[in-house]
Amino acid sequence: MASAADSIRDYGVAAPHGPYTTGEHQATQDIDIRKDMSENEASVFHALLHPDDLYIAEGTYWADLPIGQRVKFVGQVDAQEAKAEASYFWNMFKNDPLAPIGHYFRTCVIPGAGLGLEGYVLFSIGNVRPLLKAAFPDCWGTHEICDKTWTQAVDYLEICGIIVGQILVGVVGDWLGRRFGLIQDATIMFVGLLMLTAAWGVTQNGWVICYVWALFFYGIGVGGEYPMTATAGMENAVGSGKVSTRDDRLHRGRKVTSAFLMQGWGQFFNQVILIILLLIFHGGSSPPYSKTLAQWTYRVSFAIPAVGTLWLVYFRYYKMKSASKQLMLSKKKSNLYGRKWMMIVGFLADFVLFMVPGFALEYFTSIENIHGFQAMYFLSSFFNQFGPNSVTFLVAAEVFPTPVRATAHGFSAAWGKLGALLAAILYNYIDIQTKFYFVPWFGLAGALLTLLFLPDTTGLDLKEQERRWTYIRAGREHEYHGIAIHWKHLSWWERFRGQHKGYDAKLDYEQKIDEMRADWVERQQHKFSEKNGWEGAEADEDDHADVHNYFKRTTPGTPTGPEPMMAPKAVSENSSGDEITSEKRAQQ
Repeated sequence: MASAADSIRDYGVAAPHGPYTTGEHQATQDIDIRKDMSENEASVFHALLHPDDLYIAEGTYWADLPIGQRVKFVGQVDAQEAKAEASYFWNMFKNDPLAPIGHYFRTCVIPGAGLGLEGYVLFSIGNVRPLLKAAFPDCWGTHEICDKTWTQAVDYLEICGIIVGQILVGVVGDWLGRRFGLIQDATIMFVGLLMLTAAWGVTQNGWVICYVWALFFYGIGVGGEYPMTATAGMENAVGSGKVSTRDDRLHRGRKVTSAFLMQGWGQFFNQVILIILLLIFHGGSSPPYSKTLAQWTYRVSFAIPAVGTLWLVYFRYYKMKSASKQLMLSKKKSNLYGRKWMMIVGFLADFVLFMVPGFALEYFTSIENIHGFQAMYFLSSFFNQFGPNSVTFLVAAEVFPTPVRATAHGFSAAWGKLGALLAAILYNYIDIQTKFYFVPWFGLAGALLTLLFLPDTTGLDLKEQERRWTYIRAGREHEYHGIAIHWKHLSWWERFRGQHKGYDAKLDYEQKIDEMRADWVERQQHKFSEKNGWEGAEADEDDHADVHNYFKRTTPGTPTGPEPMMAPKAVSENSSGDEITSEKRAQQ
């Protein structure tokens, strides 16, 4: 046991209780101390492996608490984090009133710029179509001079391109890296926008065919944005150390969905720009629209995002840090609502909001009741966004292992677009009443599939999820005992199969220490080959000083002489990717 004098040396803050200096450290009074550990070392391991945003002081996981204590714990963690962030943003505002805007652009706008640009373009297709139909009625309206099939292909060839991109770019992202995939996406979208802007043909039907295939090509780049943006955003939020960061656990979902939010901004700005262009080229007057002015309006509306996409290519190539950190490593919160219930509620709400007017369509579309129909339409859109649309984007990036994350996310997104493709084709052949009979059941099916088969990753340590996948890929799934198989995080199907029975908190704690020791030995052996033996192997960026000294003292084959004087890192600092976390520490 180390004496109090020996432990006074500054090791930084051993979150959440501070350094041991008295011999009666409060942090270790309620935890088990291994016989080969000092109290200070036990406190450090407890803080590393049982962080205070997931475990109470006694080492109990938050999901193992009774419901009352669980609600209290979650409320306390959320309140502490909200207070810390409010203080951070207030200090930022006092130093520079425009700094919060700059922070939003760095953390949300730029990571989601690709989704914002593709949201602008994709939703402009439906907005531009009425204009083309009004200006070219013989082609887009009565189909006298244009093939009706090609005009309808605008709806589904675009989706086919997205499906191809989701699968193709997802595979490329896992094979060549996230950064390459992101640059490739932006380049394809830029070329596709040039094709859309310059689309032409000898006849109007030839122009439509050129326009449709330009949409298909652009869709390939759009499809790649889904897996690449989600995967890169997810992995850049995770620290590089063995132990994950508080930011990963509490704010991982916010980082990914904030990027996805840019798709909505793209839709909004498309509406605004089209209105402005109509005012410029048509003077704001009523139809009819001339062919020339319609051409100017739709082509300029595509040229504007082309400029933004060209900047995106430049930024991703020259300015963006590597987005493949976790992929390279693999190759070499607690929120009571949660992702799963958010998606189930969204699906069920859509089911009800489509079912009600579907079986009384004539009543709700009458003049006196149309406002009720509008309210249900807007609510269904809200629950779709505040549910399946955003959660599927997030969860698909969380549940798959790192080496195939982009590929698997791409396949998942492609299945989603198959639904959109089915609707685009089917809607050409059924009337409005039949659509309302047909659509609601997909919401009910989505809710049931989510309930039965989707694991709940809310508050789950992403590195813990990856740790479980490591055991599974090694054929040792039964040897894993961590929180990734806690019943709270498993689907109903996984619980039915009994996977939660392997959960053992104490055994997992010992297992994690053994895994940390194995990683430490591997790093020391690497440095041993480059330096003068074990004495030259000091703690690196993944090691806290007490962790390094404990493993050095207790691992067979290592010297037990005087410990080297090191400048150790605080326990809580594990290379967080979140600017709020790092800058809050700098202000303290």
